[in-house]
Amino acid sequence: MLRRVSAALLGLALVAGPACAEETTIKFTLGWKTQGSDAAFFYAKDNGYFKDEGLNVVIDQGEGSGATVTRIMSGAYDAGFGDVNAIIQNAATKPQDAPVMVYMMWNQPPFAIVAKNSSGIKSIKDFEGHTLGGAQGTPTTRLLPVFVHKNGLDGEKIKISNMAPNLQEPMLIKGDIDAALVFNITSYFNLVLNRQDPDKDFKWFSFGDYGLDLYSNGVMVSRKLIAANPKAVAGLVRAINKGAIAVAKDQNAAMKAALNYDNLINVDVEKRRLQYSFEKLIVSPEMKEIGIGDVKDDRMARAIGFIVEGYQLARTPAPAEVFSREFLPPRAERELVYTAN
Repeated sequence: MLRRVSAALLGLALVAGPACAEETTIKFTLGWKTQGSDAAFFYAKDNGYFKDEGLNVVIDQGEGSGATVTRIMSGAYDAGFGDVNAIIQNAATKPQDAPVMVYMMWNQPPFAIVAKNSSGIKSIKDFEGHTLGGAQGTPTTRLLPVFVHKNGLDGEKIKISNMAPNLQEPMLIKGDIDAALVFNITSYFNLVLNRQDPDKDFKWFSFGDYGLDLYSNGVMVSRKLIAANPKAVAGLVRAINKGAIAVAKDQNAAMKAALNYDNLINVDVEKRRLQYSFEKLIVSPEMKEIGIGDVKDDRMARAIGFIVEGYQLARTPAPAEVFSREFLPPRAERELVYTAN
């Protein structure tokens, strides 16, 4: 009888063993406070995609897409959503410490200049003789000299007014500045929240349309995690990829997941922000060609050159130091089809 019970218990343990396997915890930082454009991460968590990969992903709010890099480099976080251009800056000086982008989400750059229609600015040549408001240290402000040089503008005729990021839209609305150097997915909705019509009353000039064909935000991980647990990195990427493809098809389900994460969000605004991210930053001819998550090495090399010039870096990192496609799911699994709903 004892032998029979022991055998039964052993059989139960064998069945339960894999299900009870210890999960790998990954501390993941967002690029900013909770936003609809982060919905892929929340959806992946709510629907068990991380759990299916043996992962316990702890998602925290961020302090800026550039800060994601420093948070990971400090060891406080294993992975996060942030700006590849911040990786480039750090890879130039600390290649052994800088994180690696493993899944590119924002194929198009959010760096832009927005002008009020009443300012009289109709083309980029009209920036000359006007005042642009910029926050020191932000990519759009730092890259303005490269934008000016590449487009043959006279930088001496463009006045820059330095200000805190949260003052840019209020000063633009009041007319204290003629245009602002912004992150379009942030500024657009700051204007919405200030009861403005960003499409009707403002003109947008994207750096990507004027020669600065940069990549932007995606999922990055620490070199330590890559070395210690490459399987977990691959699982993280697979789960997020499934989440991105799902929310592209169903933004209402996406917002339910975002609301589960943070019940204080403005659902209407954040749903629009999620759709904006697909329409302006994610879906592009290149993404349709190579699938979400990947990059083209020649374009990445050019983008690195722009950042090296704009930030006057002493060393030019190789694309392989900045981005790795080693953990991407097969191309067929990265076919993203966006439908606004």
